[in-house]
Amino acid sequence: MDASPGRNHAGTNPERPSTARQRLSGKVAIVTGGARGMGASHVRVLAEHGATVLFGDLQDELGQSHADRLREEGLRALYQHLDVRSPAQWQAMEATCRDRFGRLDVLVNNAGIVDTLRAEDAPEETWRRTIDTNQMSVFLALKYCIPLMRASGGGSVINVSSVYGLVGAEGYIAYTASKGAVTLMTKSAAVTYGPDNVRVNSVHPGVIRTPMLEEELAQLPLGALEDFLAATPLRREGAAEEVSGCVLFLASDESSFVSGAELVVDGGLLAGR
Repeated sequence: MDASPGRNHAGTNPERPSTARQRLSGKVAIVTGGARGMGASHVRVLAEHGATVLFGDLQDELGQSHADRLREEGLRALYQHLDVRSPAQWQAMEATCRDRFGRLDVLVNNAGIVDTLRAEDAPEETWRRTIDTNQMSVFLALKYCIPLMRASGGGSVINVSSVYGLVGAEGYIAYTASKGAVTLMTKSAAVTYGPDNVRVNSVHPGVIRTPMLEEELAQLPLGALEDFLAATPLRREGAAEEVSGCVLFLASDESSFVSGAELVVDGGLLAGR
């Protein structure tokens, strides 16, 4: 389960923030999986609130057009190709951030894929792809970006997990393994890097309308979406900007004493479990 720019709901504000309301002025952020869906929303919201955003993805045409559009609006955004499974490409991402901007304040590990298969049905290659994309990517991000964040005086790491990083689900063996690992990696990193003034938190979306949700539903029986919504007390899917607002809070100084936390954005889905 994941997120993408969608319709507005009560409490969201589609207008670009005024300078007085910008909460990330002077900060530099890296966002993974930023070309579409939830990641594209995160990139926009962080940039609208004053951050300079370097973002990566595998979908170069989408990513570059998103960056161009944001710059046309006067926002600071730069796209770079990034396969989050590649140590060399993470090193190149960090080098771009260091050479172009001289610092790193916010790291959003958003890139991910979904896999709904049971263990006996899953080829080993799909297991490895899911683990590498969702879990190893976070390890590589921390490995190559924490030194620059430490040198910048600290910052905020936001790892996008899932409600299925907190509870089990029928099937989803590789996905729950990867997202559950991200949940505990977040806590370990919060303990490890807290003395460096680096905060590390995880965000756990539920049913969020995105291209990734469409891909997930295509793997499930008919009626799966209706079942998800029936189990969600708010009785609707979320929109990407509703998750992005939580990312913004964790990226900003308003969450300066929040670290090692799990921020669930699921319309109440897990409240009764």
